[in-house]
Parts: sequence; structure tokens; C-alpha cells
Amino acid sequence: MTFPITGDAAADRLLIDDPLALLIGMLLDQQVPMEWAFRGPAALASRLGGLDAARIAAMPPEDLVEVFREKPALHRYPGSMAKRTHALCQVVVDTYDGDAAKIWRRVRDPEVLFERLRALPGYGEEKAKILLAVLGKRLGRAPDGWERYAKPFSDATPRSVADVDSPEALERVRQWKRAQKAKGRAKSDP
Repeated sequence: MTFPITGDAAADRLLIDDPLALLIGMLLDQQVPMEWAFRGPAALASRLGGLDAARIAAMPPEDLVEVFREKPALHRYPGSMAKRTHALCQVVVDTYDGDAAKIWRRVRDPEVLFERLRALPGYGEEKAKILLAVLGKRLGRAPDGWERYAKPFSDATPRSVADVDSPEALERVRQWKRAQKAKGRAKSDP
């Protein structure tokens, strides 16, 4: 199983091996390149000496903001993303006993999993669909029938991080995103 998204083999491996890293990477995947977002968990783990939801949730949010702001910053918006990461870790602790994998482990109903993902701080409908597609397409950790809840990210169109299984696939996703932006600009031009 591979998830070659960051350009760094160790950071990619962390996303597969550590469910909290995957949750944080998906959380950070907005308004920055995918590689930057998904390298964030490895950088955060390096700065904190590991990723532990309970430890992060116990930190004062301002301390986590400072960790995110260390150069190079972990995100274009380090303050708000640090606070969202803190809130995410708090939910993992409060709802899932600090074990991020409990969000999807042994879940047989794809709707239940989708709703759990959608309820996470910093997530919404689209981000939940994309992570559900990552769990289904890349990691084989989604229950049967997940495709219905992950639409359109469950199809074969290379449109999101869920479709990245090689550097070439990453480029196809980028091309698709550029084409969508160009379509949007064309519609808005008089």
C-alpha cells in the first residue's frame, strides 16, 4: 500500500501508519498545495516528538499555534489551522478515546462513517467525502458501499488526493484542478 502524496517517503508512510496523521493531513488540505498539507503531520510529529491526540488536546491552543508558526510554518494560515488541529484532537480524545482509527475501525455502515468524518472539526461535507474516498481507494479501510457516500470522489476521475497513487497521478489531479479553475474563470468572464 502506498500513498505517494508528499514527495517524502517517510511522510507518506506516516499517513498510512498513523490514522491521526491522515486526519490532520486532510484537515490541512485547503488553500495550500496537497504536498504541503500532507507533509504537515510529519513536520508536526518532528516538532512535538510524535503525534498523540491526548498530548495535543492537553496543550494550550496558543502553544500549538506557536508550533505551527515555527519556520517554516506548517500552513499558510498557521493560527487557524493549529486551532482546528487542536479541536480535532480534542474530539479524537473525547469521542474515540484518543484513537483516531476508531473513527473507521469496525464500522460496517458507510453512512455512519461518513457522518463521523463530517462531524470532525474543520471537516465538512466535501472533506468528509474525500477522506472517505482515501480510506476506500487508497487504504482499503472503508466499509462496503462507501462509494455512494463519497460521490463524486469515488469515481475514476482524478480530482482529489484520493486518486493519487503515483507521481503521475498527482500531476493528473493537478491538471484536472487547473481545468476546473479555468472553466470557473471562463464562466465569470463577461
